[in-house]
Amino acid sequence: MGTVEGTTEFVTRDGDRTLTVAGGTEIGRRYRANFDVLHLGDDPVLAVVADGMGDSEGSAVASRTAVDVVVAALRAAHRPFGPATIRDAVGAAQQRVRAAGERLDSLTGCTLTAFVPDGDGAAWIAQIGDSRAYRLRDGLLELLTVDHTAAWLGAVYGWYPADSRQAAAARYMLHRFLGHPDSPEPDVLNVTLRPGDVYCLCTDGVAEQVSYERLQQVLGSGDRPGEMVAALLADTLAAGGHDNATLAILQIT
Repeated sequence: MGTVEGTTEFVTRDGDRTLTVAGGTEIGRRYRANFDVLHLGDDPVLAVVADGMGDSEGSAVASRTAVDVVVAALRAAHRPFGPATIRDAVGAAQQRVRAAGERLDSLTGCTLTAFVPDGDGAAWIAQIGDSRAYRLRDGLLELLTVDHTAAWLGAVYGWYPADSRQAAAARYMLHRFLGHPDSPEPDVLNVTLRPGDVYCLCTDGVAEQVSYERLQQVLGSGDRPGEMVAALLADTLAAGGHDNATLAILQIT
């Protein structure tokens, strides 16, 4: 497997777990091109979602570079993976994206969320920016990551109502992203993989256009992950297709 255009699904093993992995991307109706990049792989098992910032050449270069560097770094690393390995991979992407920005006359940055099983019944999630990772377990849908935006801080600290114009504008004020001049680190967390779990990585084109209730309904439907991906991408179009939309779903058995 590799970069995904359209939708795809495959089944793979990681230790004593079986993972059904699916993903897809949709350009939507607003932009002239798709600046999201999705990678799905099974050597090692890996899902990476990146969302270029803006709609320029720098946006496309940032997301493509970030995914390529992270995937190459993790393929070259020795297992079992640890947090230092994950941070080093994202750090290498940070340097490459920033270097690309120095030669391009446009905003060059992206968000990134990665899911990396460790072969021992758990997985690492790395996240920087406002792409997200969710987990459905025993009927409860949880957001496992934090958006690195002024909108998130405003919602947490009550600076303005979550549905206000101020909050909408603050969604585009990212405090951490790849290509940032200060090289901020990603959040890295470790999660167990239990049979029945469904994990979802997605760009804000999904998170901002599909409600929590709808996401919970689809991920808990019992459908195959490929069917879930198709349903959620269709939902983003039904909501207006205001952004590129990309997601990966991993079902654990």
